[in-house]
Amino acid sequence: MCRENEFYEYWLACVKGITSSQKRKLREMFGTEKELFYIEETGYKSCMLLTEKECENLRENQRKGVMDARKREWEKARKNGMRIVTYFSAEYPERLRQIPDPPYALFGMGPDCFRFPKGTAAIVGARSASPYGLKMAYEFGKNLSASGIYIISGMARGVDGEGIRGALDGSCTAVAVLGCGADVCYPRENRGLYEALKKTGGILSEYPPGTPPLAWNFPPRNRIISGLSDIVLVMEAKERSGSLITADFALEQGKDVYALPGPVTSVLSKGCNRLIRQGAGILLSPEELLLDLPYEMQKKVFQNVKNSEENEIKLESPEKLLYSLLCLYPKSLSELEEESGFSRGKTMEILLQLELAGWVQEISKNYYIRLK
Repeated sequence: MCRENEFYEYWLACVKGITSSQKRKLREMFGTEKELFYIEETGYKSCMLLTEKECENLRENQRKGVMDARKREWEKARKNGMRIVTYFSAEYPERLRQIPDPPYALFGMGPDCFRFPKGTAAIVGARSASPYGLKMAYEFGKNLSASGIYIISGMARGVDGEGIRGALDGSCTAVAVLGCGADVCYPRENRGLYEALKKTGGILSEYPPGTPPLAWNFPPRNRIISGLSDIVLVMEAKERSGSLITADFALEQGKDVYALPGPVTSVLSKGCNRLIRQGAGILLSPEELLLDLPYEMQKKVFQNVKNSEENEIKLESPEKLLYSLLCLYPKSLSELEEESGFSRGKTMEILLQLELAGWVQEISKNYYIRLK
């Protein structure tokens, strides 16, 4: 059920031409977003927070027709699984309250879109990554996830997507922070990752639903990726790239940055090699990184391993084999049949048993994911 004030939170989030900082201050001054909507023009002019042009912009957004349209938009988005939290909500990620210029509002989809109880690591890098960069992104994503660390990324093609793919195969979860609306899958080729995150992880954006992936949305998005992360891993990056913007944000926020070394002749490794020269940690293997984690993250990893040992899955051998082949990224019935060596009938029988027991879920026709 929608809270009445959600309509007004959504309305303020959609007002353009006013910064997140100004929206937070206006909310603090006038009490609630609803009160702000009904405030007279002289009220917000007197606070000396907005310019004449910004006051005019806010007044235009206070028209009843605008609010009616926002209510219709939010009802539709909410029915499709969209949620909203503002800086003043209890669910707002505490990590983001600590960064300069935190977003006024976040839109999210998926069960873990606002929850970050464990250690978190961002995996970012080149879109046109080399096979080496893609392999390393996947391996670090999978191994860190298997250790109970949430993976944060931008879900872009290349390194970002492979980091999330590894995380989904590693049994923990991943959260994608988008430079478009959370209901917009970008890039399209990562539709499988997008759908998996909606089921088992999270998708976040500070931009309202329906916002297209405009170029100028992505640099500000990177401050959220680093803000949600305890550490940032840069897998491959040119000397000037969005990944280095994320690394800069991380350093400003007091986060540890690690970089994957590469050949000095490789254009894709120049940014990473320069980060290492400037003092970033060197990514040699997931195992070494786990030993090098900050103390608080190591404690969380240790607790996760302990809990996993205490909750070992009790399944019969055929079920255990098939379950071990599943991950949080969808696999087809044909893939499972081929990898397990079982017949089509036997594979379907075991999948049905696992589904009835709550271990797996068929998310689309003949495509399955693990749930635990």
